[in-house]
Amino acid sequence: MKNTILIIDDEKPNLMYLNEIFSDKYSIFVAKDGPEAIIKAKEILPDLILLDILMPGMNGYEVLAELKSSEMTRDIPVIFITGLSSSEDEEKGLSLGTADYITKPFRDAIVRMRTDNQIRMINQMRAIERLSMIDPLTEIANRRNFDQRLNLEWRRAIRDKSPISIMMMDVDKFKVYNDTYGHQQGDAALQTVAAILTETLKRPADFAARWGGEEFVALLPATPVEGTLMLAERIRNNIEGTTIPYNDGTATSVTISIGINTLIPTQNDSVNDFVSKADSALYTAKEMGRNRVCSAPL
Repeated sequence: MKNTILIIDDEKPNLMYLNEIFSDKYSIFVAKDGPEAIIKAKEILPDLILLDILMPGMNGYEVLAELKSSEMTRDIPVIFITGLSSSEDEEKGLSLGTADYITKPFRDAIVRMRTDNQIRMINQMRAIERLSMIDPLTEIANRRNFDQRLNLEWRRAIRDKSPISIMMMDVDKFKVYNDTYGHQQGDAALQTVAAILTETLKRPADFAARWGGEEFVALLPATPVEGTLMLAERIRNNIEGTTIPYNDGTATSVTISIGINTLIPTQNDSVNDFVSKADSALYTAKEMGRNRVCSAPL
């Protein structure tokens, strides 16, 4: 998938020329003035913005300040491409947060290299960020990733007055399994559980993560308790019915206990209490004999 660039310039020849330079490598969008640029930047969320300074009505400095003031666009890097060549102009642009400053007339090769460098840095930072949000053993989201998603969906549920559900899951007697078959086989069991969670949670909004150790968690936005119970039971049943082969040919398996909680949250509710009640329901499931689903009281 190509990276995206938004080019902002009030002169059509400049837009056409820059588009010609980059269109073979990137997906290009254009805007002819500041207000249009602000709207498009929020709609497209481009990877990089190339911005002229001298434009009628709203100049490039004002556009940059507006972009930096918005949570949606503040982290999009901006390169000024402008006829203003004084050191004072460049200093002003850099002080406002521009990633680079290129003066006109420019050489195609220089613009390409500086743009490519910015895109390369963006892609590297995103790759590092993705790795920091993934559990390396199971290759699903880690707890940090889940916490971010939970806070996002929690605010959305409050705004939309919609239910949000959570499942806290624990592999039953995992220490015994690990001691019996070894840590490699224990890792295989955790990978199997993660794979089943991923396969069972089919909706794009549903989100599973490794909470830590042998614990997993799933978030189900806009899902009432009835639907959550059905899905939790399907997960429990799928895990119970899956064989995890051992290297000597032995067929092994694990079971899982699940605690769920569902709430239509308000500003007065606590997200920590929401998670804690699901955790208490999980504890109840284990106390009742494991390999079962228990729901927190509504």
